[in-house]
Amino acid sequence: MTSLDATVTQALDREAAWRHRRLVIRLAILAACLFVLWLAAVRIKMSVGSLVLGAPGIADVFVRMFPPDLAFLQHLVAPTIETVQIAVWGTLLAVLASAPLCLLAARNTTPHVVVYSVTRVFLNLLRSINELIYALLLVSAVGLGPYPGVLAIALHATGMLAKFVAEEIEHVNRGPVEALQAAGAGRMQIILMGILPQVLPSVVGYILYRFDVSIRSATVLGLVGAGGLGFSLITTMKMFKYHETAASILMIIVLILLADWISGQLQKRLL
Repeated sequence: MTSLDATVTQALDREAAWRHRRLVIRLAILAACLFVLWLAAVRIKMSVGSLVLGAPGIADVFVRMFPPDLAFLQHLVAPTIETVQIAVWGTLLAVLASAPLCLLAARNTTPHVVVYSVTRVFLNLLRSINELIYALLLVSAVGLGPYPGVLAIALHATGMLAKFVAEEIEHVNRGPVEALQAAGAGRMQIILMGILPQVLPSVVGYILYRFDVSIRSATVLGLVGAGGLGFSLITTMKMFKYHETAASILMIIVLILLADWISGQLQKRLL
């Protein structure tokens, strides 16, 4: 065997050994993940048997709901309109609030790295709390009704929208921005003419998606007293009027499907 053949053989052996080690490491990571998942399942007492044993109770609730009381739908018109109003205003406030925050949370538009870090932490805090928890806190602060629902959606949606848009801003094409800088454009001119046209389609998509999510959130915020269809749902359930509960669920499904269709149509026309 020549020295060249020996070198090639050694290289192949090293390659095979490296592939073997990588395979062993991946299998070990997979085994560790499966073990952690198994421990989590044991900890939260996941059990197919419990689900099977509870199936008759679930079926009994559904049997009590049918047929839905369609006459009750006329009483759900006002809550449905209120739900849409909560979603619209919550999303609108989020858009207005996230506009400056997304600029502060993007590395290429923030005035200082400290401002960037503080804004990012603030957005993380806004996103970390669910709308239901916001609504629960705000109901105790401003009282029952749709207003705390609007604020709850606005707070959570602001954190989401500002983060998504900030990431879009950070990944814009640097060419137009550098051209404007070379021409002596100011910061606001660069944002309006160099960055905004690039991110606008994505921003519109995020807003429509967020409105779709806000509709879904608004339908359940009434569970904690924040108005809308959720309030009718929880009220009928507490009064054991399951036929009216089924009508409320039916209205929620129709509203979500309608909102999803409208959002899709708007995306086709605007994007």
